[in-house]
Amino acid sequence: MSTRATPLAAVYSMPAARGASVVVFYIVLMFIVLAVQFYSPSASYVPYLYPLLEALLLLFLLRYATTRYRIDGEALYAQRILGGRRVPLEEIRKIQYANLRELGPVGLSASWGWRGRGWSPIVGKMDSVATVSRGLLVSAGEVPVFISPADAVAFRRELSRRVRSVNGGAPPDESPVAG
Repeated sequence: MSTRATPLAAVYSMPAARGASVVVFYIVLMFIVLAVQFYSPSASYVPYLYPLLEALLLLFLLRYATTRYRIDGEALYAQRILGGRRVPLEEIRKIQYANLRELGPVGLSASWGWRGRGWSPIVGKMDSVATVSRGLLVSAGEVPVFISPADAVAFRRELSRRVRSVNGGAPPDESPVAG
């Protein structure tokens, strides 16, 4: 393993943490919808219902599978199909280990993994671009973002190093989340 520092111009990229159980869950749901469609006595009353459900489940699976995070010399990017979030490095004030379940987000989009705004009694307004409940809470601008990189320790270390470089050596606050 190399301890050489990555230049700020280089892109540091990492996939999101993934659980096999979530992938299996989506696949099982797709098979259930196919079985119901195949064995249904008459689907003529709503001819597009089953293909629509299949397409929706496939979209959710693809969003889950394509979630990744990258850092370049200017910003942190949380990306997935049909959405994402960009956080400029100079705006990052705090990087904390967190658990989405402990933050208690309220809002369907934040708690079900669809990138969107939610509200937490601990941090207030927040965004979530995550695939698992353990990850990092990055406070920047008006709204913090919760992310779940595959190796949260390494990603936090690199993000902190780049934020310090952009901010002239001043480290972001890395205290634990209160709650």
